[in-house]
Amino acid sequence: MRKPFWTYLACCIAVFMISMDNLIVTNALPVIRQALHTGLEGLEWTVNAYTMTFAVLLLTGAALGDRFGRRRLLIIGVMVFTAGSAASALAPSIGLLIAARAVQGVGAAIVTPLTVAAAILGASALVVLLAPETRPARQASAGTAGSASAGTGGSAGAGARAGGDGGLAVPYQRRGVTDPA
Repeated sequence: MRKPFWTYLACCIAVFMISMDNLIVTNALPVIRQALHTGLEGLEWTVNAYTMTFAVLLLTGAALGDRFGRRRLLIIGVMVFTAGSAASALAPSIGLLIAARAVQGVGAAIVTPLTVAAAILGASALVVLLAPETRPARQASAGTAGSASAGTGGSAGAGARAGGDGGLAVPYQRRGVTDPA
């Protein structure tokens, strides 16, 4: 019982991180523009570097998981994504931020096909794929919690901007990204 629980918890945390990251960066674009002194082109590349590497490598991540083991690739993917997140947070320039976002896209492309199975295949698919020794009675509740972690990550990322004068991650601004300062 303990091994499937920890495997499943790791998957939920990974899904939560990736879901939240996408919306956090979108909400932080005005702050990124000011802090790194960049224009619209830099902001577009900040978003697109992640999106393009994620889209291009998504099927590769799934194939690597099948070939070398889902658990091993999940750990590697989370480590790559976390390293990219740390590099993004510490990036002193827009160029380094764009490179770090591309690294995050690589990590997310490895993690996502290994964890998104619960949403596509049904409530118990994630646990069946990553911890097949789990009893069927526990699989349904595990799948429900996995879907909840993805939704919670998205909600937390969207909520980072809410809150009047200051949200969780970035201050509230009335001007849009394309409006001149």
